[in-house]
Amino acid sequence: MPEQLPFIDVDFIDNPEPRCPCVLLVDTSGSMSGAAIDALNSGIQQFAQELNSDNLAKKRVEVAIISFGSGVQTIQDFTSVESFVPPRFEANGSTPMGQAVVEAFAILEDRKNRYRQAGIAYFRPWIFLITDGAPTDHSTHFWRKAVDLVQAGESSKKMLFFGIAVNDADIKILNELCPANRPAMKLKGLSFRELFSWLSSSLKTVSSANPGAVGLSLPPPSGWASIDI
Repeated sequence: MPEQLPFIDVDFIDNPEPRCPCVLLVDTSGSMSGAAIDALNSGIQQFAQELNSDNLAKKRVEVAIISFGSGVQTIQDFTSVESFVPPRFEANGSTPMGQAVVEAFAILEDRKNRYRQAGIAYFRPWIFLITDGAPTDHSTHFWRKAVDLVQAGESSKKMLFFGIAVNDADIKILNELCPANRPAMKLKGLSFRELFSWLSSSLKTVSSANPGAVGLSLPPPSGWASIDI
């Protein structure tokens, strides 16, 4: 019988640093067309550039992107900041937000399993949701499962969920997802560049700490209250 070789994950051979996974959930429904989708695309570009400017974040932060508009699509599976190529979104379709959240948890669980198998430590994963509307799957099992997953993940401190409301987004419904101590935040106008600058700064702060650290103070969002995790 041939000798069984140990499992080797090529993603981690050259970089054994702990990982900070972040899933961006991006509303690309038809209502985001025009100035909103253009500003979002510009913000994503800046997000990649700012993370790439930090040597430690380049080694530790991993980004995945799921869009929800014409269906739910994993636009970018988890990749390092160095390999991250920002997509260009187009707006069309409805808002299957609940299904998108469920998919985010699925790819996160898969990624965490790969970390464990490779012996890679990791920080609490982030799910960062941006929407300008209300979920069109609110009355489905997807929404109920999404709420349960976020509540369980937050209460066990196994993940962090952030909801960002753009334009006329239904904040009341979005807050069904968000933890009570971190309600949805309203974006000022179309300040996506400022939003993504805050997100990149926050991920730099987290990734420079030790995995499992608590009580980290994130940079204060421009015009918003500071957020502690």
